[in-house]
Amino acid sequence: MKKLLLLALIVFCTHPLWAADGIFAEIKTNKGIIKAELFYEAVPVVVENFVRLAEGTRQWRIPNTENAVYQPFYENLIFHRVIKDFMIQTGDPTGTGLGGPGYYFPDQFSPKHLHAGPGVLSMANHGPATNGSQFFITHIATPWLDGKHSVFGQVTEGINVVNQIEQGDRLLSVKILRVGPKAEAFASGKVASELPKHPPKP
Repeated sequence: MKKLLLLALIVFCTHPLWAADGIFAEIKTNKGIIKAELFYEAVPVVVENFVRLAEGTRQWRIPNTENAVYQPFYENLIFHRVIKDFMIQTGDPTGTGLGGPGYYFPDQFSPKHLHAGPGVLSMANHGPATNGSQFFITHIATPWLDGKHSVFGQVTEGINVVNQIEQGDRLLSVKILRVGPKAEAFASGKVASELPKHPPKP
């Protein structure tokens, strides 16, 4: 009995994110791992896009081609924009800040989730309804971005890794963890994206 309790404690301690129901992201970088909670109930459109791109269940277009694929998107991408004491940004397969998945989707905001401090995950864009795959993580509170950029998550572990990221560092992979019946049913199965014949330009 003691051995079983010890084993359960070890499992719990090695997966602290599993203490509550929800959807979580394990973001692996060359500097370490960042763990985040995703606000799938508050901003489901934004989180579904992120989850599906991470898991490869939404089509996206390979840059500079007409080829649409189902495969994990957030693999071996650079942090192409890093501003000290502001934020780190990634999610562009071209590494230029101009690339994306080949489609755009609308903004989605929640009054509960604002750019209120360090470790906020939010969508990068270049105007209303131009979200794609690029996102940033804040170093500090950035309230001037509220109502302009869609907040969809919060770092729960690894803020020290966020602070160590430099321009040119790499996002190696994103693993999605679902805990609880609602989370397990969210964004399951493949879907096709509404990809234009020609990729949109910023």
